Amino acid sequence: MLLWVWIAVVVVALVILIAAAAPLLGKLGGLRRAAVKLQRVQVEAAKLQEKALVLQETVAQVEARVPHRK
Repeated sequence: MLLWVWIAVVVVALVILIAAAAPLLGKLGGLRRAAVKLQRVQVEAAKLQEKALVLQETVAQVEARVPHRK
C-alpha cells in the first residue's frame, strides 16, 4: 500500500513539473525568434554605420575642395 502512495506522489510531482515547464518552453521559441531578429538588426546597423563613414569621408573631401569664404 505504501508503494502506491509513493508512486502517486511521484506521478503528481511529475505532472506539476510538466505543467510548470510547458509555458516556459513556449517562451523559449519567442526568445529565439527575438534573438534572430536582433542579430538581423545588428547586421543592418553595422552596414549603415559603414555607409555613414563613407558619407562622412565624402563630405570631408567636398569641403576640402570648396574654397572657404568669410
